[in-house]
Order: sequence, then C-alpha cells, then structure tokens
Amino acid sequence: MIFATYLIDVTLILWEVKALKRMSFMLKQHIGAPCNPIVKAGDEVKRGQCIAEPSGLGAKIFSSISGKVETVNDTEIVVLADDVQNKDYVKIKECDSILDTIYEAGIVGAGGAGFPTHIKLKADIPDGYIIANCVECEPALHHNIKLLEEDPGVVIRGIEYAMKVTNAPKAYIGIKAKHKKAIEAINKYLDGNKDIEIKELKDIYPMGEERALIHAILGIWLEPTQLPLEAKCVVINAETLSNITRAVEDRKPVIDKDMTIIGKIKGGNEPHILFQVPIGTPIKELIEECGGIDGEYGEVIIGGPYTGKAQDLDSSYVTKTSGGAIVTIPFPKYEGPIGLLVCACGANEERLRDVAAKMGAEVVGVTKCKNVIDVKGANKCKTPGDCPGQAEGIIKLKRSGAKRVLISNCSDCSNTVMCCAPKMGLPVYHHTDHVFRTLDYPLTRRLPMEENK
Repeated sequence: MIFATYLIDVTLILWEVKALKRMSFMLKQHIGAPCNPIVKAGDEVKRGQCIAEPSGLGAKIFSSISGKVETVNDTEIVVLADDVQNKDYVKIKECDSILDTIYEAGIVGAGGAGFPTHIKLKADIPDGYIIANCVECEPALHHNIKLLEEDPGVVIRGIEYAMKVTNAPKAYIGIKAKHKKAIEAINKYLDGNKDIEIKELKDIYPMGEERALIHAILGIWLEPTQLPLEAKCVVINAETLSNITRAVEDRKPVIDKDMTIIGKIKGGNEPHILFQVPIGTPIKELIEECGGIDGEYGEVIIGGPYTGKAQDLDSSYVTKTSGGAIVTIPFPKYEGPIGLLVCACGANEERLRDVAAKMGAEVVGVTKCKNVIDVKGANKCKTPGDCPGQAEGIIKLKRSGAKRVLISNCSDCSNTVMCCAPKMGLPVYHHTDHVFRTLDYPLTRRLPMEENK
C-alpha cells in the first residue's frame, strides 16, 4: 500500500507500507449506532468492499485492504492483510443521484464527530449557502491546508457538487488569512468564479466551529440548540468535500484518510502529512513510518490539541474521523491543589481531570465557563470564540482552595482568564500546554492586541 508523506516546505516523499498485517475497522466511525457487520471470520475481502452497514443513522464501512477477516465482534472487524497490496479498489455502484452516491461511499464529516454527509446534504436551500470549512481549526493539524495548496480542485469540485445537491446558489470558503499559499492556489483554480467566495478569517480557536464560522462569514449568531440550516447554511469540512469528489468522479468509497503525525518524533517536531492512509492502519505504525517516538514521552493524542483524546498507542487505529496523532513531551509536575475551569470549546471535565492527574495535582474545585450551557447532556458555548469575562469562575476556584488553575478555554476565553487569574495570585495552565511546548508553538494565554479589537 502506498500513501504520500509531506513535511511542511519539504520535498514529497513516498512511503511504502511493508509491515501491514492486522487492520482494525471500528464499527462506530460516525454519529449514530454502530454498523452491523456483513462479513464473518474466514471471509476473503477486497479493498473497497463493504464490510458493515448502518442500522439507522450512520454510514457504510469498507475494507481498505485486501485480506482475510480474522475477527468480528461488537466493536470491530479485524482483517489480516494479504502480503501484496495495491491502490485498486472495488468501486461503489453507479447511482442516479449525487446524494445516493455519497451514501453508497459511506462519507461522514472527516473533521469532527462524523455526521453522515448524505443526511446533512438532504437540504433544499435555493437562497442559502454551502460553507466550506477550510479553517483547520486545531493548530497542530496541517493536512487540510496542504491538500488545498497541492490540489484545491478536489475540494472546490466537492463544493460544486454540494451546491448542486442542495440548490445553493452561493458558497463561501472559510480559511485563516495566514494561509497565503493555499488562498493563492484556491483563487487560481476558481479563476474568477463569483459563486464561490473566499472569506479570510482570524487565526484564533475555535474559528472552525460551525456557529463561529457562520458568525464570522454571515454575521449571524445561532443559538446552541440551532443547526446551520436555520441560517440557510450547510457547513462541510475540506476533506469531506474531497471525499465527495472522489465518490462522484471515481466511485471511490471512504477507505483512506488524510492524517497529520507530529510531536516528539525522531528527526524533529515538524508535521508529517500523510495523504490517503488506509483506514484501519495502526497509529503506532504511522508514527514508526515518520521516524518513531524520540525517547520518553507524555502521551499520544488522537485528534487535535484542544479536542483530541489521549489513547493507548497499542490499540489506536485510523478511522474516518481521525485527524492526527500528536506525541507529546512529559507533563510538568505540580503536586498541589488545582481548580478546573471547564469550557465547551476544548477539553471536558473528564479530560481536564486526566491532565491534572498526569501532572500529579489534586483537584479541589471545578466550575464551568460562564458561557457554557447544557444541551442534552453536552456542553455548548453560547458564542464560541467570543467570550465574556471569567472573574467569577476564577474567584470560585480560589475560594475552593486552588493554588493554580487548569483551563480548557478557547483563545478569547483564555485571554479573559489571563486578565484576572494572575492578579488573584493563581498561575494558569492550559490543557494544551504540553502539546504546544512539544511543538514550540505559542501557549494559549493572552491574545495579541490586534485580536482583542
């Protein structure tokens, strides 16, 4: 199996995966119930063959390799790969509509929770908009931007297919203004197309969150309970759009995934961008292909610094929604009382407690960002990326006995914490600190003055 590896501003290298053995295909790679297996142990499967189907809300799952099914259980299908692999695949059936093609290809949101794309595009918005989420919100991930630099057409044609399905007359491409090379490539491909417009955005987190993106582009704040359709919008991630293009033009199912591998890797902490990695590949194998872990490390985060989760390296596999793998330096040690400020835009309380435990701290108080509300058991921000002061929450944590605070806030909320916590004698940790120290990125603290305007 061949997939492409990029180092930012470094020549393209092709890696040949020679050690593919067991591949694990999780039965839940999307919002909804796990898929139902349609293969059994001992079956021979081909690359691109459907191996599981949704029982309700969900999307089809396909084998990304040719081989023999070794195990089928309630959570996964394990396939033992054949010795010889190639890039050919079983094509999905020809369909009468783009929407049916998207369903047959098993396309889900590649940059988030994995909402089935054929459901999202069941919208008729003749006076509405397709918004291409090309922000690549998580700072350590780089594969979406590299794709736009190298092949903007595969994303833009996906936008056009989405416009056709929904009858949307207009589309916006939301992208951070700092990505000059990608913006230049997009403009060159658009060649004056007035129906698709680039919107250059600030470099803050969480600019790629759907409601934050709609507000930045259209000036509309949706309530946390509202969906983008209530603003006559459908928001789709860049990689998801590329998967639509491949499904429509090449009848390709979702069997490969773009990834960023970054962190405490031998050879340096620059990002390794892997295009079209077979889904089901062990994360450990990808890290080894990129040089391997450089000595002692803190944790391996699957996803981005803000919303990713620490996972066991020996049981982590690429899924349709995997964004990347980050190997971090060890955690700083603080064996004292700490307070947790939980945000809707970053880590939840469970993750903050995990980080605190790894630091050796004692949690003595927990409070939520004042902009958080509960929506069906989940934390939602009223206005993501545009936040009120946090003095009340910091005072509460200080009264609980905290000598330091651990936060998970967005850029703007972290800025407000820094306006009050140090004045109260409380040093601040952010749950992304160990990631950004690994990568030599600025810590999430005070925003530059131009971002405060």
